[in-house]
Amino acid sequence: MDDDRVAVAGGIVASAPPDGHTLMVTSSAFAASAELFPKLPYDSLKDFCGVTQIVSNALVLVVAPTLGVKSVKELIALAQQKPGQINFASSGIGSSTHYAGELFKLAAKLNVVHVPYRGTPEALTDTITGRIHYYLASVIVAIPPIREGRLLGLAVTTVQRAPLLPDVPTVAEAGLPGFDYDGWIGMLAPSATPRPIIDRLSRKVARILDLPEIRERIASLGGRVNSSTPRDFDKFIRSEIETRIEVFRASGIKAE
Repeated sequence: MDDDRVAVAGGIVASAPPDGHTLMVTSSAFAASAELFPKLPYDSLKDFCGVTQIVSNALVLVVAPTLGVKSVKELIALAQQKPGQINFASSGIGSSTHYAGELFKLAAKLNVVHVPYRGTPEALTDTITGRIHYYLASVIVAIPPIREGRLLGLAVTTVQRAPLLPDVPTVAEAGLPGFDYDGWIGMLAPSATPRPIIDRLSRKVARILDLPEIRERIASLGGRVNSSTPRDFDKFIRSEIETRIEVFRASGIKAE
C-alpha cells in the first residue's frame, strides 16, 4: 500500500466540508492503515463514514511451475520442510495481497518470509521467474500468465470459486477449511456528512451498479458487484479494521 497517497487522499477527504461533494473510493487496504500507519493525518474509525461497498474480488494463489508444487497442500508441505526459506510477495505493506498472505501464513501455521514490492507488476514478474515462491495476486492480472503456462493457479481465496477461473479450487477446498479472504472497494465520506446526503449517495451508486453493462464490466475485471447500505458498510469497515489489527499484530508486522 502506498501510504503517502493514502495519507494525502484520506487527509483531504477527512477535512473536507461534509456536503457530499468530496468522497473517497478506497480499497480494503484502507482497513490496514489504522494499525500500520499510526501517523496518518486522520483517524480511520472516527473521521469517515461509509457510503457503500462497491466491489468484492478474489485473489488467486500462484506459483511458478518450476517450484514443483501443484496444490495448496504441496506448497504447505514444502514450506513446512523448509522453515524460513520460502517467501511470498505482496504489492506493498498493508496491501490486500499482504494481508491475504499473512492470513494464509497464520491459517497454515507457516514460517515464511514476506517480500513487499511497490506494486503488482514487479511482484508478479519475480513470481514467474521463481525468485518469489508464491504470491496471492488479483485474478485479472494472474489470468494471462496462468493461461500461458508461466504460472500455476493453486487456489482462490474466496468461499466460492472465481467465475474467471472456474477450474481453480478455493483455498478451503484445497486444504484449509474455513479460509476466506474477499477484497473490496468502497466509498467513504467525511464523518460529519448528514445522513440524508449519505443515504442519497448510496442509493445513486446502487442504481449505477445495478446497470447490466456495469455489472458485466466489473465481472470481466474479476470482481463482482456488492453494494451495501451505509450502516452495513460502516459495520463492515469496523470489522475489517479489527480483523486486520489482530492479524498484523499476530504476525508482528509494522510499517517500515
